[in-house]
Amino acid sequence: MNDNSSANDRSVNAHGAVDLSGLAQSAGQDGRAGAPQQGQDSWVVAVAPQQLQRIVQLSAQVPALVLIHGSDAISEQFVSTLARAVDSHQGRIVMATIDAAAAPEVAEQAGKLPVVTAFLSGQPIGEFDSSAPVDQLPQVVTQILQLATQNGVTGTVPAQSQRGGEEPEAEPELPPLHRQAHEALERGDHEAAAAAFAEALKQKPDDAEAKLGLAQVRLMQRTQQMDAAAVRQRAAEHADDVQAQTDVADIDVLGGHVEDAFLRLIRFIQTHPGEDRETARKHLVELFSIVGDTDPRVAAARKKLAAALF
Repeated sequence: MNDNSSANDRSVNAHGAVDLSGLAQSAGQDGRAGAPQQGQDSWVVAVAPQQLQRIVQLSAQVPALVLIHGSDAISEQFVSTLARAVDSHQGRIVMATIDAAAAPEVAEQAGKLPVVTAFLSGQPIGEFDSSAPVDQLPQVVTQILQLATQNGVTGTVPAQSQRGGEEPEAEPELPPLHRQAHEALERGDHEAAAAAFAEALKQKPDDAEAKLGLAQVRLMQRTQQMDAAAVRQRAAEHADDVQAQTDVADIDVLGGHVEDAFLRLIRFIQTHPGEDRETARKHLVELFSIVGDTDPRVAAARKKLAAALF
């Protein structure tokens, strides 16, 4: 799974989201995924590969993670850490897990395990693997939820399975200005959300969550009135126009085509010295912050940017 697959490979019907509780039971019955344990409600479900279409459909209502894992220690850490993070949000995000041992054809395509793909509104929006630090996975889940909110996907779904006795971790309470920003986003008021995040940064300049939130809101503000086809045509006709190129990069990041956005700006930086180069570089660095430093595509693009600059 990656962001460069063809549209046909990803054609899904994002309408009619389904409750996965029955899916979890059927997966357990056919032996291709573990039956849910009895106990606490959970929004994590083990599935067989042929059931992924239904998981993706659910992402029309809430963001959905698909985790392909092995039996190694890192995979176990990914499963347990992400499961706790997902369940702490009480139905605002779901996760499907696939055991690579039971689905070797999927494992072969996935490559490095464990690997997680995030879906929103029926489309993949990002991917990360074992190179992501385990202790930062809850923050990645929070970032995915923030992106979902900014795109108007703010639903909740009932529990999808049951798990054994431990209580889910409580979702940490947001600081007042963060809560104010999230409430503004749910109303579709990007200006108020940006103001709240900016004030949070003014009060605490090292507030990483506020910095990320502000960058994401600014991306939404920049793109909300754009006509994607017109923007792409303008960029094609004006290859030396830095604004035209950054506009397309914004649309690509918002649509999940992260690598395309990064490469576009890096190529521009390579061939355009002076002020335009610095404008493109600053824009690219802001896009890095939106995607997140834990994303391996950011690390790869930073190396390419360094080569382009020096």
